[in-house]
Amino acid sequence: MSQLEPVDAQDPKINSLLDNLGELIREARHKALRAVDTIQVQTSWQIGRHIVEFEQQGAQRAGYGKQLLALLAKELTVKFGKGFDASNLRYMRLFYQAFPIRDALRHELSWTHYRRLLGVQNEKARQWYMNEAATQNWSSRALDRQILTLHYERLLQSRDKTPATEEATTNTQAMKNSPREFIRDPVILEFLGLPSPGRVKESKLEQALIDHLQSFMLELGKGFSFVARQQRISTDGADLYIDLVFYNYLLKCFVIIDLKRGRLSARDVGQMDMYVRMYDELKRSEGDKPTVGIILCSEGNDSVARYSMLKGNEQLFASSYKTVLPTEEELRAELNREQALIEDRLLNQSTE
Repeated sequence: MSQLEPVDAQDPKINSLLDNLGELIREARHKALRAVDTIQVQTSWQIGRHIVEFEQQGAQRAGYGKQLLALLAKELTVKFGKGFDASNLRYMRLFYQAFPIRDALRHELSWTHYRRLLGVQNEKARQWYMNEAATQNWSSRALDRQILTLHYERLLQSRDKTPATEEATTNTQAMKNSPREFIRDPVILEFLGLPSPGRVKESKLEQALIDHLQSFMLELGKGFSFVARQQRISTDGADLYIDLVFYNYLLKCFVIIDLKRGRLSARDVGQMDMYVRMYDELKRSEGDKPTVGIILCSEGNDSVARYSMLKGNEQLFASSYKTVLPTEEELRAELNREQALIEDRLLNQSTE
């Protein structure tokens, strides 16, 4: 009886088989993603059409306004989940109004793409971004980046369009979607009526990020001393909590950090300015320099770090603080790296 030879993972034939299987799996995942995207976009367009046509049938229905969306959202959310709340229904109605010809839609784009496009008021710009996103295979994050940097408007104003085009290509290459990002996308999960593992684990992710940031700042070795975590400051009867507080004995100032989930907003910036002002008033002692705040916003792989100081201290920050504190880019890169590691760990735990 002959003994079976052991399978060698380095065997060229095995490698060839693995390559073929890998390609099949990648292609299947891509088709699954495209199928869900197409169905979601078509369904959102149809829902928007039904709502608009219903509102157009008589003065009474046209006057329903927010009441109609609120009623529909209440009933649909009970039956089908959060993917059909009032906010999403409002997007669907706008979607139909902005793209009334269904055949003109680009099937390469997802519902998240179209939600981004609805924020573009100029119709020509919106159409250009739609076609360019489909042609260049931009992820929704890449599209968002191009819109925020006014890529279309800059191209119109440029005689030589090559630099702007090359810059866009370079910056969008790192923003490609992966199958793992697809299964974490809350927009898709809400549409399918599935729970979002990212939201289920959100509090754990935030706590893990704060844990790491605390260690990261101390390990920089540039005069940081830990003061408090979730420190409460009270004023005018309101209690506010700051995620992390350090004191830097080289700069002789407090450094406060606030971690946010989602994209950076003007409200976040205003809130941090308020924290800095309050901390200066309540905690700063004689001899201490002005407090500096750091806002960290984590959204997928597109984190943002922003420093905040009270107006009038810009020169002090540039001449002194910047020589000791980590740069915004260093903080952003560290947050992206650690968030990816933590999310992978939490995802693996949830699937074990």
